[in-house]
Amino acid sequence: MGNFNYKQVVVIRADLKMSIGKTAAQASHAAVSAAEETRRERPKWWREWFREGQRKIIVKVDSEESLLEIKREAEALGLPSALVRDMGLTELESGTTTALGIGPAPSELMDKITGKLLLL
Repeated sequence: MGNFNYKQVVVIRADLKMSIGKTAAQASHAAVSAAEETRRERPKWWREWFREGQRKIIVKVDSEESLLEIKREAEALGLPSALVRDMGLTELESGTTTALGIGPAPSELMDKITGKLLLL
């Protein structure tokens, strides 16, 4: 296993009981959107993460409140992030908050807010 200095974390709301396909789509939206935020705000972090192989960790929370709290913690640490709200075309009501992408960012910063979360 390589040594990763940067990683991206995607946080999924497990309480929504989304299908596997829906969960994968929401995680993808979060990953791409957060990566774009990072590319704009912290280009060095994005370049290093890309060079290292684009490490991603997928974790879960059990409520919208928990997801929003993690977003606030990410913002407080200056970590680029992107919240995903569903369009409501398939399983969920329009505007349902489903996922949060954070980073890529230095692993030690990410662990401060996401290290305690369980893997999806």
